[in-house]
Amino acid sequence: MSQGLFFEDLCVGQTASFAKTITEADILLFTAVSGDTNAVHLDEEFAAASPFKGRIAHGMLSAALISAVLGTRLPGPGTVYLGQTLKFRAPVRPGDTVTATATVTALDPAKKRATLSTICSVGGRPVIDGEAVVLVQSRPD
Repeated sequence: MSQGLFFEDLCVGQTASFAKTITEADILLFTAVSGDTNAVHLDEEFAAASPFKGRIAHGMLSAALISAVLGTRLPGPGTVYLGQTLKFRAPVRPGDTVTATATVTALDPAKKRATLSTICSVGGRPVIDGEAVVLVQSRPD
């Protein structure tokens, strides 16, 4: 298993992204894992009559891509998630490619914590935004 960046490797403005196309299989698997069987995710007829006018992916499925960025890219393996705020701005539909981007906005050397702006977008349009706080391993002596 590889080691991510150390706290000492981080700087404000550093950024990383992870993109994934949300498939029917992703929605069904997320339904099974989460237990969220809301018909707006699974039933086209029901969803067509909703304010979304069609099926949408679970918001937390798209938000989970933020975890992928933090855990694999920035800061990467070894990162400990401490908190996350989320605002859902627009729906994600099956077949949409979601790009999750994290950008370091603040560093707390005393606590080895990094604060990152987090945005998920589809076609350049934000669908989720928020802020993450993570604990980052320090470089060994």
